[in-house]
Amino acid sequence: MTYSPFNQQQSHPHLDVHRLATSPVGESPLSPVSDLSYQTNSRQNTVWSDQSNHQPQSHWDPHGQGQMQISSQAQMHAQAHAQALARAQAQAQAQAQAQAQAQAQAHAHSQAQAQMQAQMHINDQQHSQQQQQQHLQYHDHLMSPNMAPNGISMSDMSSMHLPSQEYLDYPTLSSASSEFLSPIPVNVMAAEPQDHMSTVNMIAQFTAEANLPLSLQSGQLNNPRDFTSAPSRTVYLGNIPATITYKALLDYVRTGVVEEVKILSEKMCAFVSFVDENDALLFHSDAILKRLNIDGRDIKIGWGKPQPIDPVVRAGISNDGATRNVYIGKLNTNKDSCEKWGADPKEVVVTKERLYEDLSQFGEIESIKLVEDRGIAFVHFTSIFAAIKAVANIGSIDPYYSNKKVFYGKDRCAFITKTQQHNVAQFLGIQPGMESLMENNRELISQTLLQQSAAAAAIATSAGGANNLGNRTVYLGNLPKNVKLEEICNAIRGGLLQNIKLLNDRHVCFVTFIDPTAAAQFYAMSSLHGLTIHNKRCKIGWGKHSGPLPNPIALAVSRGASRNIYLGNINFDEDAKQEGSVFAEDTLREIFEEFGTVEQINFLYEKNCCFINFANISNAILAIDKIKSIPHFSNLKINFGKDRCGNVPRQF
Repeated sequence: MTYSPFNQQQSHPHLDVHRLATSPVGESPLSPVSDLSYQTNSRQNTVWSDQSNHQPQSHWDPHGQGQMQISSQAQMHAQAHAQALARAQAQAQAQAQAQAQAQAQAHAHSQAQAQMQAQMHINDQQHSQQQQQQHLQYHDHLMSPNMAPNGISMSDMSSMHLPSQEYLDYPTLSSASSEFLSPIPVNVMAAEPQDHMSTVNMIAQFTAEANLPLSLQSGQLNNPRDFTSAPSRTVYLGNIPATITYKALLDYVRTGVVEEVKILSEKMCAFVSFVDENDALLFHSDAILKRLNIDGRDIKIGWGKPQPIDPVVRAGISNDGATRNVYIGKLNTNKDSCEKWGADPKEVVVTKERLYEDLSQFGEIESIKLVEDRGIAFVHFTSIFAAIKAVANIGSIDPYYSNKKVFYGKDRCAFITKTQQHNVAQFLGIQPGMESLMENNRELISQTLLQQSAAAAAIATSAGGANNLGNRTVYLGNLPKNVKLEEICNAIRGGLLQNIKLLNDRHVCFVTFIDPTAAAQFYAMSSLHGLTIHNKRCKIGWGKHSGPLPNPIALAVSRGASRNIYLGNINFDEDAKQEGSVFAEDTLREIFEEFGTVEQINFLYEKNCCFINFANISNAILAIDKIKSIPHFSNLKINFGKDRCGNVPRQF
């Protein structure tokens, strides 16, 4: 029987050498076929035979190489395999060293690039802050025609108007700020008109997002400038004093039950998480409109990262009405009268210090209120979870409280004032006088914010930043020379005006609407289609934040007040016969300008009436209150007329 070296059952030193060469250290450059090629070469014809005591048989070599012993061939190829293995190991080591060097170089390059980007970001921020400071100085000196900011000449001031991208910093999210979306500082100066196509896309995008059901809306609106996140139940407060206490911070919160509050002193920020998202919306909008300021610091308002409520907390709220406030009754606060409320006069008199020491083991305490004449105490923790632990365990841990009444009280932050309702109504674009609708219908707030005002809010904040929400003042620049207030008002449509102020020497005007939504819509339409006066296109931007509409004006508007005063039942023929006609335009202007700037006087002789339009609604309210005392007007019909700026915008 003849055996071939390719027989896998035949054990042979050649195959062991091959297995050695193909060890995991590295592949041998010789393949299995090449290792045995000498056995299959037709020119050598060496075979194994089981005859003649397994002695090798040799055939004649046509090339004259002679007979070759198998043992010598095996030795030669074993040496070849050993050399190949050594070369493979050396090559693998060289490759490993080269790879390590490449990784080290890549890491060093990455670090250098990161440092360069960080430095560029710092430089950009510094440049942005410098630009903002210049524009702030410019805006502050608009009302002083003889003054200019340091380093800026009067001639430069009239032409100082840079695109918003040059002085507005729009930070993006990073790992360091993943906890919240950093709000953008308020832009108090004007911005260049936005690109038409981008504005169209922005309106379409936000309108489509807002019209989705509330449950289907994304966690964050796809805003190309990251101006804000979608509402959540957590509100971010930035730029807070580093030493502020929990009590001092929550003194500014009066919109709903707080689930937890966290203060990060080293980062000078805080997160206030409400149980109800609608309460967070109330606080967020109220803080923006009031321009929340703590110890002289303007607070940045934003949205925190959405987080679900802990199941234990949710169960405590659902089953027991849990809050941060722990109520403790039947305390011995006065030995002489404590028996009136069932306290033991033999017990130690309770103090705030004792309560703090006993209950702080369950969590951070925000405030303690001790009512000594009633023997009760209210302990507000910084979280509902800590309060739940205190109520569940205080009686078993400390025998002193085993016979006391311990349960939950009302959160001191859940008190909504009328002023806050009014501010929120403005923020959402709800008509003055309709604030009461929000008391029992909190869903109205969410739906109005996310649907009715989404597109307008997107446009408003795209140039002015997140804190520009609720701003009612629009800036008009590049006005024609010698333009009149009347001509500007003829071009404004879409909302009632509170005030319009023209600075003719600088060719700019500031228009303050009654409704912030109307201001945002006017800004959007003017940015899209342009605003032209005397065939000259005006620049559109945002003025300094107007703040909320004053309550007296809001009340007057709810009763029909406007900038326009109607004078009816005028006998123009009889007046013309009098010496010194009262109802001539010059005379009427002189009389009514005692109350404020008159923008326009319009006569309708065929209807025996005229209309006096003031630049400021406050002047009109004052005039209509005082004018009836003048004899010439005592028998006239006097009322508020319709502000023509509130007419529906023309269709484009």
